[in-house]
Amino acid sequence: MLEASMSNHLLVSTDGSRLAMRGAREALRLAKALHGRLTAVYVIPPPPAVYGESASYYAAGFTAAEYRKYMQKEARRALDRVQGAARKAGVRCARRIVSDLQPWRGILRAARRARCDMIVMASHGRGALGGLVLGSETTHVLAHSKMPVLVIR
Repeated sequence: MLEASMSNHLLVSTDGSRLAMRGAREALRLAKALHGRLTAVYVIPPPPAVYGESASYYAAGFTAAEYRKYMQKEARRALDRVQGAARKAGVRCARRIVSDLQPWRGILRAARRARCDMIVMASHGRGALGGLVLGSETTHVLAHSKMPVLVIR
């Protein structure tokens, strides 16, 4: 458990899903109980490109600029939800949008840069074993993090 003398700065990741919001609510509950603060992060992967003979095409017909604009809008929408819940809970909440090919790396980088004490994330639990297996992003964060990670299931 985090001690009262620590800054109690929690990082919560979101992808805009209901499950991620459940993780954010748990992070807010913990931050409030610890008189701490929260940083919410949304990781944007680079646009998936498909290369043709003479041009690059992006998923769903987006250009690279359209993809970035769309993903920034989605990130702001997801972070607005977390920040709104934080405001209602009376918890200070910063927000970060980062870009990384691997979301787990973006989460870890954001946590280090914000000097967080703990990462809180919801796990989708995808995979053949469903409830027994954590989501791959969560597994990578757990494997590579040097700080505590609280997984919300």
